[in-house]
Amino acid sequence: MRVIAGKARRLPLKTLPGVETRPTTDRIKETLFNILQPEIPGCRFLDLFSGSGAIAIEAISRGAESAVLVEKNPKACACIRDNLAFTKLVSQGRVLNMDVLQALRSMENRETFDMVFMDPPYNMELERQVLEYLAESHVIDDQTLLVVEADLNTDFSYVDALGYDLLRSKEYKTNKHVFLQRKEGV
Repeated sequence: MRVIAGKARRLPLKTLPGVETRPTTDRIKETLFNILQPEIPGCRFLDLFSGSGAIAIEAISRGAESAVLVEKNPKACACIRDNLAFTKLVSQGRVLNMDVLQALRSMENRETFDMVFMDPPYNMELERQVLEYLAESHVIDDQTLLVVEADLNTDFSYVDALGYDLLRSKEYKTNKHVFLQRKEGV
């Protein structure tokens, strides 16, 4: 796994051994960032369930102003810190070693993000819990782009009722990216 583009281009990234995390493959990451690239420069990026930190590091490398990386697993947080240091992007990344909902509550009324990416463990409905929280949160606004990486079979039919517009869904062999934005005035 490596940084694909930007100032840290081609630098390899560490991942945790075993099956505790599912790093996004370089091919899927490249497809995702081809879609996101117009929105990346200067954005404030939030990476939930960050794993190795590869997605946020890619965003910073491509011009994001800053990123907050949230990960509950202490070993994964150590991996993220190593990756930020190795890519020389540590000054633009802040790592929060805590539960995602706890982290969101700690940032409430303090920070607003332009883009939120989440790749929660599959088939646990954690993305729904986060989307329910964010629907009423000040951590995002009507302009924030939310991207959820999920299993192909994950149902997102509830997002309209939560006040989100489903902008796009990009499917791959085993998973998908769902692009959402909070409806204006909701």
